[in-house]
Amino acid sequence: MRYAREVARVLGDEVHRNFPWVQGSTPVDSDLAELVLNRTWRPTLSVTGIDGIPHISVAGNVLRSKTVVKLSVRMPPTLDPKPLEAALKRTLEENPPYGAKVTFSLDKAGAGWMAPLLAPWLEASGNRASQSYFAGQNMICTGEGGSIPFMGMLGARFPGTQFIITGVLGPKSNAHGPNEFLHIAMGKGVTCCVANLVADHYANTLGTPVPGAHKDATSITGVLAEGKTCCV
Repeated sequence: MRYAREVARVLGDEVHRNFPWVQGSTPVDSDLAELVLNRTWRPTLSVTGIDGIPHISVAGNVLRSKTVVKLSVRMPPTLDPKPLEAALKRTLEENPPYGAKVTFSLDKAGAGWMAPLLAPWLEASGNRASQSYFAGQNMICTGEGGSIPFMGMLGARFPGTQFIITGVLGPKSNAHGPNEFLHIAMGKGVTCCVANLVADHYANTLGTPVPGAHKDATSITGVLAEGKTCCV
């Protein structure tokens, strides 16, 4: 919750401003931190496709033989998807209205991932790096919905590991589309931040005092930069 409120404070109405709102419509909540939590932690249900409904150019007064709906469910990052599959199937098939027949089949499911709390030395190191290269601002941590299981796989393989997951897909960047580009100044800043984190990690494993660090080297683990989510 602390991180969500900090993200909301820094971003302000940018949390929702860039979405293409219909004139007169508003977000579901006026509390910006709640909007951040809605996007990152809370479950959502979206209809992403429908088959069986004719295009209006060929629509007529006829009954459809069937309608197929594709649903996308985003789970909280700590939820096991296996029980959810059974719950969805039961909910959708158990008692449809008017005796209709509903059949549910799962396309695919993947578990989310929650990063462990940052060790004091690592949080202090991240804040110092961010202050040095981003106009005195502390590091901000946030979450991001997605379907790439790489971090979950690493977290399961190395459960005691500390992670800093960062990248350059921030404001004034455009990825995965036409006219793809990155914001050069941000890219340089993130690169310098990661370099500082790696240097502090190395010093800490050698037992060299680092402000905010624990001398116990067993608490020190890898620093990872991965360009899908940004926490710096």
